[in-house]
Amino acid sequence: MFNKILIANRGEIACRVAATARRMAIKTVAVYSDADASAKHVAACDEAVHIGGSSPKDSYLRWERILEAAKATGAQAVHPGYGFLSENEEFAQACADAGLVFIGPPPSAIKAMGLKAESKQLMEKAGVPLVPGYHGSDQDPALLKREADDIGYPVLIKASAGGGGKGMRAVDRAADFDAALASCKREAINSFGDDAVLIEKYVQRPRHIEIQVFGDTQGNYVYLFERDCSVQRRHQKVLEEAPAPGMTAELRAQMGEAAVAAASAVNYVGAGTVEFIVEQREDGTMNFFFMEMNTRLQVEHPVTEAITGQDLVEWQLRVASGEPLPLKQEQLVLSGHAIEARICAESPDNQFLPATGTLHVYGLPACTSFERGVVRVDSGVREGDAISPFYDSMVAKLIVHGDTREQALARLDAALAHTHIVGPSTNVQFLRHVIKTESFAKANLDTALIPREQAVLFKQEKVGLALAVASAVAHTLALEQAAEARSKAHGGWLDPWARHDGWRSHGPSTRRFDYLFHEQAHMVQMTCLHDGALALEVAGESGVFAFTPVRQGYDVRFGSQRQIVSVYQQADVVHVFSALGATQITVVDALAHAGDNQGEGGRLTAPMPGKVVSFAVKAGDAVKRGQTLAVMEAMKMEHTIAAPLDGVVAELLFEPGDQVSEGSELLRLER
Repeated sequence: MFNKILIANRGEIACRVAATARRMAIKTVAVYSDADASAKHVAACDEAVHIGGSSPKDSYLRWERILEAAKATGAQAVHPGYGFLSENEEFAQACADAGLVFIGPPPSAIKAMGLKAESKQLMEKAGVPLVPGYHGSDQDPALLKREADDIGYPVLIKASAGGGGKGMRAVDRAADFDAALASCKREAINSFGDDAVLIEKYVQRPRHIEIQVFGDTQGNYVYLFERDCSVQRRHQKVLEEAPAPGMTAELRAQMGEAAVAAASAVNYVGAGTVEFIVEQREDGTMNFFFMEMNTRLQVEHPVTEAITGQDLVEWQLRVASGEPLPLKQEQLVLSGHAIEARICAESPDNQFLPATGTLHVYGLPACTSFERGVVRVDSGVREGDAISPFYDSMVAKLIVHGDTREQALARLDAALAHTHIVGPSTNVQFLRHVIKTESFAKANLDTALIPREQAVLFKQEKVGLALAVASAVAHTLALEQAAEARSKAHGGWLDPWARHDGWRSHGPSTRRFDYLFHEQAHMVQMTCLHDGALALEVAGESGVFAFTPVRQGYDVRFGSQRQIVSVYQQADVVHVFSALGATQITVVDALAHAGDNQGEGGRLTAPMPGKVVSFAVKAGDAVKRGQTLAVMEAMKMEHTIAAPLDGVVAELLFEPGDQVSEGSELLRLER
């Protein structure tokens, strides 16, 4: 077994590998960029080496610097994690040439499976079922268009060297093919340095089911059952679960054996995932087709660990050191049900645009980290850390395990309810909406679940104005009471006119609060009644109001409602978390905002920091609301900027290739 390994990655996966290595008494070396100088994964390892600038191409993709760091620190092996260099055969070969063990498959296996077109041809020879499509090397756009026409729409354009949903476009009609192909190729070259694509039939009502496989240097192979990854947005996974609902023992064996055949065809070693598209037929049966093989550890590997009781990183380390697989196929047992939710810094209500910013509050449920548990959270950040535009938007992985799927679902919702993040926008509440949909609750799964259920997934307000106001008022009063208590404790003298207990010499005492809730202004009146009770009135609703501080926050009562809420205030924004959901309400100080300019119209700004890829218009063009104006790239994904109104383009303020910050004005529109 190794004495020291270098982890050629960052964030959650680097912390994950370090945790298992520490348990196995293996020392670890971290590498870090300028942006990650104080990152959690740096502190998680025994040593750390700086390898370059914040951009991945200046640090985590500079494998020569990583090899230099490994040699300088005496590391014997390199664990690539996932992403970055994990599926780069040149890096794997460079490790071998430098006398280092690459904790992953041999370069030949990475190469064979790394290009989707070539891997499809290889799988066809191995007898693994394939989706109809074009996997050839001729990349002439006219030929690709003809192939798509012959296959029949809808088709899927996929970057041959791609993964993670990047460089992938679904095309419903021939008229949209050329634009989708160009966008797909741009994203592929930026993400993988290769713009080759393949064209496949877009399977209707598809499920995405993958098989975890492992091979060792003695030629042994096993499959560790399946994971259902059907719930996706923008071709990227949102929720993963194991076992796949509705999976029969017969189909599991067929898919597992096909996955092992795929791995053995390339003499695979280590952890790998064979991904299948599963067609759901009208008669209830399922038919599976090979999609691709990921030659690395998957993001969602903890759900497999939960149902098998195995540590897959430990398996990786043992196999890479030359040991045989820890268990044989017949010794692997499936137990219970596990679900993983990917918590990302993004705005689901704004087309899942990635978000950046400081994690001012990062509260998690009671959980384990990087090891099996009823509730497990694997995270590479801490409260106070910043989510930067340089890397993936994933903040954490929340994994739950139960005896049944229903129990796992209940635990997942409870854990998400106790996940409190203030700073960048996140998808936590969106995840709660997804798991409560009829489709997900009843396991009616396919990759179109999110579009199908969009009416109950987006722009949802579960807390409501009344409870939001009551929570904000309770928080304000609690802060005032605490300040008065501190003053008394230190012998301070209180001006009677500065007290906040509502005393008046005659008549009822009232106090006004002003808030903005979903861009609507609300004036709230609080009345102190003669018996010491309080009453609130907002938007025509009135009722008795009371609150009691509790460990989690406040026990708030307003009219017929009573909820335990947690409240955090950043500047004038109050964040409210409850069992119902989470929301925000803004405190309005009329004097502080008296000079604000509300007249800025016709401006169009960048919704996130990133790079301008292209403009679809020029100065003088007339545009309609919803028309594409520009394309931006951020966090390795392309995002379309559309016109918010009809108008005429007055001026373009940037050039393609320019880096822009969030809020930068991209162009000016005139009505």
